[in-house]
Amino acid sequence: TSSYASMRIYCCKHAVQCLVLVDNVIESRLLGLVERTKEHALFVFTHRRMAITGEDVTLYDIFPISNDFAVVEVFKCLSRDISIGADTRVRLNFQDGDLEVRLPFGSHSRLFLSEVNKAWSGKTCQGKVKREGWNELKREGRHDLVRQSSHTASNKATMLAMPQFGLRDNLIRCELLKNEDIYTYLENFSFFIGTYNVNGQTPKESLRPWLGSTSTPPDMYCVGFQELDLSKEAFFFNDTPKETEWMKAVSEGLHPDAKYDLVKLVRLVGIMLLFYVRNEHAKHISEMEAETVGTGIMGRMGNKGAVAIRFRFHNSDICVVNSHLAAHIEEYERRNQDYKDICSRLLFHQHDPSLVPLTIMKHNVVLWLGDLNYRLSDLDVDDVKDLIAKKDFETLHSYDQLKRQIDEKAVFVGFVEGEIDFLPTYKYDTGSDQWDTSEKCRVPAWCDRILWRGKNVRQLHYQSHMDLKTSDHKPVSSLLEMGLVNEESYKNTFEEIVRSLDKMENECIPSVTLSRREFHFIDVKFMQHQAETLTLHNDGQVPCQFEFIQKLDERTYCKPWLTANPAEGGNVDIDLEVFVNRSTATELNAGHQQIEDILVLHLDRGKDYFLSVLGNYLPSCFGSSIQTLCQLRDPIQEIPLETIRELNTLLPGGNIYRPLDIPKEIWQMVDHLYRNAPKQGELFQQPGLRSEFVEIRDCLDTGMPDSLPGSNHSVAEALLIFLDALPEPVVPFSLYQQCLECCSNTSQCKKVVSLLPQCHKNVFNYIAAFLRELLKHSTHNSLDVNILATIFAALLLRSPTKQDLAEKRKTQEFFQHFLVQDLS
Repeated sequence: TSSYASMRIYCCKHAVQCLVLVDNVIESRLLGLVERTKEHALFVFTHRRMAITGEDVTLYDIFPISNDFAVVEVFKCLSRDISIGADTRVRLNFQDGDLEVRLPFGSHSRLFLSEVNKAWSGKTCQGKVKREGWNELKREGRHDLVRQSSHTASNKATMLAMPQFGLRDNLIRCELLKNEDIYTYLENFSFFIGTYNVNGQTPKESLRPWLGSTSTPPDMYCVGFQELDLSKEAFFFNDTPKETEWMKAVSEGLHPDAKYDLVKLVRLVGIMLLFYVRNEHAKHISEMEAETVGTGIMGRMGNKGAVAIRFRFHNSDICVVNSHLAAHIEEYERRNQDYKDICSRLLFHQHDPSLVPLTIMKHNVVLWLGDLNYRLSDLDVDDVKDLIAKKDFETLHSYDQLKRQIDEKAVFVGFVEGEIDFLPTYKYDTGSDQWDTSEKCRVPAWCDRILWRGKNVRQLHYQSHMDLKTSDHKPVSSLLEMGLVNEESYKNTFEEIVRSLDKMENECIPSVTLSRREFHFIDVKFMQHQAETLTLHNDGQVPCQFEFIQKLDERTYCKPWLTANPAEGGNVDIDLEVFVNRSTATELNAGHQQIEDILVLHLDRGKDYFLSVLGNYLPSCFGSSIQTLCQLRDPIQEIPLETIRELNTLLPGGNIYRPLDIPKEIWQMVDHLYRNAPKQGELFQQPGLRSEFVEIRDCLDTGMPDSLPGSNHSVAEALLIFLDALPEPVVPFSLYQQCLECCSNTSQCKKVVSLLPQCHKNVFNYIAAFLRELLKHSTHNSLDVNILATIFAALLLRSPTKQDLAEKRKTQEFFQHFLVQDLS
């Protein structure tokens, strides 16, 4: 190996994390720009997921920067001179081949590429001489080079700041928090936050009175829209021309005294979020990600839900959420549920695939905007208007549902909202400042809100904008000033912490104490969460990290009905959660699987711990087959488990008793809706309450009470969930392709239905007849053939593989033949 004196001439000038394609698998690598006596080369390192010392980094290859070296950047296309932030793809060309890498969007990657280009342009000798010198270095021993190289503190700070060097993050973060005052101060970074429910309208007026209302141009804009498009095409196919129209209106309405780049646009049906930054700040934006989550009917449809972005600005992680929650004054519990669903289901995947996805709350600052739809309770419309006329907003705000729910800590715990001293933003007659004069005469309310969470955030204004009259809502804006990290002071503080940590010995083996090792889940039910808590206490002398690892010959660390949250981390409480859904219920109902698993908790650099998970599952009609349910005359939970298992093995017609024509559970739900809901508005489109679904499920599975509980919307959603959970859809997978091929021919469609197994055919005809009855009352329930075909075709004619848009439309066309009134 080389001596210490000879090793000192190798200096890592700059390092960056990247992704490369190796044997058709994307893997993480470190790229280092290394200098040796005025010559340069790119070192490619593999690394452990969590690295502490040079022992965890392995030199993989060396590429000399010589005359035959070149860097080719591959950018995404730009549209309308608006730059869209994304990862940078780079192809590195060498004499012996090339290497394509993906660098994270941001200033760090740009600086790395700039340094590489400087090294190439300043080369002093031909490629052959360089290759021979560097090839000799390869033969000396890669591991020794990594171990003995004397990195500068700044280089270590650069590498340790990357996600994969996460083992000491907790210690570093703790020390940084202690010294926060040294490197944090309020800079003049201003964020304009705007929200506007546009009620499906197209832009009819300039947005400058809203977006350009500040005296000086903001540094960033986060602009959210709801109900961008109310058409059925947008609802069912997530396709709308209004995206471009409103994006153009926003771009033209920004403050005229600055130039802005559009960094990200994300949309889910009618919920859209646009993120603009001033040109000079774009280079400080990195790690940009966007996600969406629907909370509409069945918890999936995108007419309600949220879109969100996350990014790093300088050294602060920021998340922006634009949400549209459930409507109607009495549905505040549903809005609370939507908020909780968004927080739990909206996850941002990190560049390093080995790292756990980030939740909304795992950010330094969270900005939440949108039509939250919370209303004013316990006041009639005249009392509200009287308080508005007196401008007694403080009294009026005490009746606000969102304020009450926050005070009760039901939602938005830890969030702050500024003082409201403006008129309610809903509901106005379109094109005016007149309160709603329609027959419904809606009570005015502050539906449109902006909240934030995090330190060093100060609100400069919070207001509505009455000049805009396009919609029945008024837009709202908030100007926030954020205290961000002083990069130079942060770097110095970080390097000092890293230097002190370098002195720590790594001789202690991590150790933890587990609060328990056996977990029992009693009477698990379909779509009902159960959770048990495991507490890890670090009783060792060094920080530790854990993760649940796969057992031999298994693809995941646990059964699909089980999750651990978090699945990796440090000194934490871990929730072991059991949740049986449509994908796991069938095997459990049939007795092919049990609530039984062994988890292996692996301590990094330590030992493995084994956890036992046991329980019992109560069979449910949800996730059971039509054939099995037609054999059951009693509720499924009154049937012995052995009998259910035997029925699941029967071939059609194998029972000695005459089966039911259709499952009694389908009859109960359809009959309830037929008698109680033919004129119900928004049927099959408005979600029910989760608590009521639980009661309906238990009633169907146990036979108690005699009649179905819950609202019409909850029973309707239960029917949709039931059909979606069938292991074999009403139209069996084997006939799916024939349905597509004959979708335009009524007689051929009827012929395919005649081929269904008898019990499946009965269910198909029964549901179609019920839906035709609903269409007779379309003037009251606002249903039409297209809406019902779109909703039910996706459930009755499920594809055995992923369904594309063309197939989806063919299944709808097929089912429409059975919804027309004159069908013989």
